[in-house]
Amino acid sequence: MKKTLIFFLFGIFAINSFGQDKVVLDLKVQGNKKIKTAFIKKMAIMRAGSILDSAAIEKDIRRLKRLPSVAHAYYQVFHSHDNLYNVFYNVEENFTIIPSANIYTSNDGEFAYRLGLYEFNLLGRSMTFGGFYQKDIYSSYGINFRAPYLFNRQFGVAINHQDLTTQEPVFFNDDTADYKYRNNSYEVLGLYEIDFQNRLEAGINYFSEDYEYKSGATSENVPQTLHVKKLLYKFIYEYNDLDYDYQYVSGFKSALNFQYVTSTSDALPEFLIGRNDFFYYERVGSKGNWANRMRIGFSTNNDTPFAPFAVDNNINIRGVGNVIDRGTGAMVLNTEYRHTLYEKGWFCLQGNAFVDAGTWRNPGGDLGDFGKSQNIRVYPGVGLRFLHKQIFNAIFRIDYGIGVTRDSAKGLVFGIGQYF
Repeated sequence: MKKTLIFFLFGIFAINSFGQDKVVLDLKVQGNKKIKTAFIKKMAIMRAGSILDSAAIEKDIRRLKRLPSVAHAYYQVFHSHDNLYNVFYNVEENFTIIPSANIYTSNDGEFAYRLGLYEFNLLGRSMTFGGFYQKDIYSSYGINFRAPYLFNRQFGVAINHQDLTTQEPVFFNDDTADYKYRNNSYEVLGLYEIDFQNRLEAGINYFSEDYEYKSGATSENVPQTLHVKKLLYKFIYEYNDLDYDYQYVSGFKSALNFQYVTSTSDALPEFLIGRNDFFYYERVGSKGNWANRMRIGFSTNNDTPFAPFAVDNNINIRGVGNVIDRGTGAMVLNTEYRHTLYEKGWFCLQGNAFVDAGTWRNPGGDLGDFGKSQNIRVYPGVGLRFLHKQIFNAIFRIDYGIGVTRDSAKGLVFGIGQYF
């Protein structure tokens, strides 16, 4: 009888304790105009009937601030009655129909540009759609669609098409030749978000590559024309623990990109390629931001003049020029300090000082190539950033890099968005 009474009293106590948990009566969204309220609620962990959890709310707010359509977000909690509470997510929207531009020059007079237009909040559901036109001696274009939350908070899709034509240097036997290069590709990716910090992408890319000799050295071992059809299988894993506060970023991010490429030509054999980008950002005082990117990449070490890792002005080393070398391995470090020089309302002016440094493994070479002076590039420089705080990625950047290693160049790099 006593045991029965004890169990009964314990049950009453447990039920009463549970009943005193703070419960979300309703989740309300404020400040959004273009972003659909239903979309934000679909993204959120918190919902009506959930136990009030400050950690879950913080995750929701950080997730919202990562969306291209959101400039800033914060929350409020108000008591309703009994143990019921209303949660408010307050959203400051970005303007999301954004032009893109990348322009670069080098000290040999080279000039190239890419112009585009993208909508980053298509249908109010944070889908991206747009395209670009590029002029780099030849004309190119691309069309992109990305919907990471198309089906629910975890599943989405990306579809891309591009037709790129450029003049590419090909390196062999200490000589160089210029080729007209065309890459015409179609890609479909499935997107899956494991949790707040981890996500996956996987898919297939069908493309063709054309090489046409234009000028420079020749060799009987290097074909002057090539047309090759290829299949690329892609896998991406990303860990993202970044936190955003307008123009400031803090935290760590790692992005692994692994690809297997098949080929219909022995001149461009099948190969594996993988790279990992490590990002680390730290706030410095109230106006400073230290930003770092470390890229480590390797591919199958084929002795081919068409190696996949390029040394390029607009990708990894500011001021170096357009595809000045190639390799089957790469180690690149970009580090810069950004400082807010002026800020008022929506406008912000940042100055930055940077060092871009990298080294490459020669096609068919060994790991010792990373230490050879002719493969090492170091480019310090300075730049400016003009930011609109309420237009997504509205950062116009100007950087000027000067090489301090052998056979160095120097040049300006213009673009939209931070370099990394």
